[in-house]
Amino acid sequence: MEENKILWLALTLYMIAAPVYCRYHSQSVPYVSLRKKVSKLHFFFHDRISGKNPTSVLIARPNITKEDKSPALPFGSLFAVYDPLTVGPEPTSEVIGHAEGLYVSSSQDVLTLVTYLDFGFTSGRFNGSSLSLFSRNAVTEKEREVAVVGGRGKFRMATGFARLKTRFTNETASGTVVECRATVVHH
Repeated sequence: MEENKILWLALTLYMIAAPVYCRYHSQSVPYVSLRKKVSKLHFFFHDRISGKNPTSVLIARPNITKEDKSPALPFGSLFAVYDPLTVGPEPTSEVIGHAEGLYVSSSQDVLTLVTYLDFGFTSGRFNGSSLSLFSRNAVTEKEREVAVVGGRGKFRMATGFARLKTRFTNETASGTVVECRATVVHH
């Protein structure tokens, strides 16, 4: 029994004193800021939750939502989004990409959405790049501000904000047209 204690003590001391060799190596280096750019974008997106060709589709709705003041989007409703991005406010305007993402109705008294959208550009100067927004979106306000939290391509490591302005709303015809003016800081 005494020999086992001595053996365990010897092994423990050996493991403490033995150098650790491994293949993983990391080194902290100071962050060197790359030259930052500021881009200002102006475009429109068209959101239709009804009609012949909706661009936002209800994918989940709670069955325990109490009576609320927004029957079209009750609290807890989750939508998938694929909205066209256009140069102008007209539905026939040139399409420059799509807004893909989700929004959830997040208020029980005033229509408010928590919105995640990835604005993917498919033409023009930012073709192949995208901006990611994740923010509270008080859609009952005509003008509001949402956060730009990232991007890819030319918008890599993007931050900034986007000012959204509802230009037109008609749920039965062409839906909602939203003007977006984004100020984006990126590398």
